[in-house]
Amino acid sequence: MKETITIEDVLKNVKFDLTSERDKLIRSSFEFAKNAHQSQKRKSGEDYIQHTLHTALNIARIGMRSKTISAGLLHDVPEDTEVALSEIEKKFGHEIAFMVDGVTKLGKIKLRGTQEELYIENLRKMFLAMAQDIRIVIIKLADRLHNMETLNALPRDKQERISTETMEVYAPIANRLGIGEIKTRLEDLSFQFLDPENYKYTLEISQNEYVARKKILEQVQTDLQKELALEKIKVFEISSRTKSIYRLFKKLESHDMDLDKIYDLAGIRIIVSKIADCYETLGVVHKKYRPMVGRIKDYISLPKPNGYQSINTTIFGPEGKILEIQIRTQKMHDEAEFGIAAHWIYSEQSRGWRSYLPFGK
Repeated sequence: MKETITIEDVLKNVKFDLTSERDKLIRSSFEFAKNAHQSQKRKSGEDYIQHTLHTALNIARIGMRSKTISAGLLHDVPEDTEVALSEIEKKFGHEIAFMVDGVTKLGKIKLRGTQEELYIENLRKMFLAMAQDIRIVIIKLADRLHNMETLNALPRDKQERISTETMEVYAPIANRLGIGEIKTRLEDLSFQFLDPENYKYTLEISQNEYVARKKILEQVQTDLQKELALEKIKVFEISSRTKSIYRLFKKLESHDMDLDKIYDLAGIRIIVSKIADCYETLGVVHKKYRPMVGRIKDYISLPKPNGYQSINTTIFGPEGKILEIQIRTQKMHDEAEFGIAAHWIYSEQSRGWRSYLPFGK
């Protein structure tokens, strides 16, 4: 069972200017949903309102605005209570009611047993095309994330079906939209239920390797912080990171389970203020540590199809340990973690989402 949260936890995580009007809208939506779901419990035993709060928290964390958060709080009301969609529209307006209705419709799209690649691809396209407004997809991803986090409460057959659907449909959609944070968590949670033995094995490898490299990672962080300060490069953050459990397993699988062939198991992420600093930082890193030939990837000049931008280089660190260094601006980092949702962090415009929807919707 996930930790119990309150509406205050949601509000503390918003990334926009929380005006009194926006605060009132979110709180009003919460009270409406709380009353509608009153006395309802989930299979996990928690009050139903906890699911809507966690969905709203996931939405807030990736930078979405007050109307989307409100729709997240209300998303299960028409389907799971006696309150009609028309009541939501009357109280909160057409835009929020439209998103709630869209989430309900998307919930009817299910993976029906077949693993055929073309069928799954068409299912993803139908999912995105039906959404009409990309915010609906983001709410549905946030909803699915909390469902996966509480999947232990369901019987084994449902765990497998929902995890398969998540791995085949939801995680790839999160990836297409560039929402790395949600994609990674959906993959790892699905992997945990679909292949618990390999999940446990890979998790143990990841934890052991991180512990073994912890001191080296700390030394590299300290060294680079000093070198970058000498060059007067403004650094927002230098942090260590490890590869996600599912992605590490897929890498191991492709290299005959040989850990020595995995070069990006652990690494350092450097966030700087502007693009020019990314390239200057790359020079500082290579001056301090020897780079591995052929392992410099410039995704700033040539972004990945989902918009991911970063300079990634592999270096020989202290004691000859191989580490990956990622260099990016704060905007690139937000876009790598939150994808198209980062648009709402960097723009006050409430429209413009259509140009971000795949397949030309």
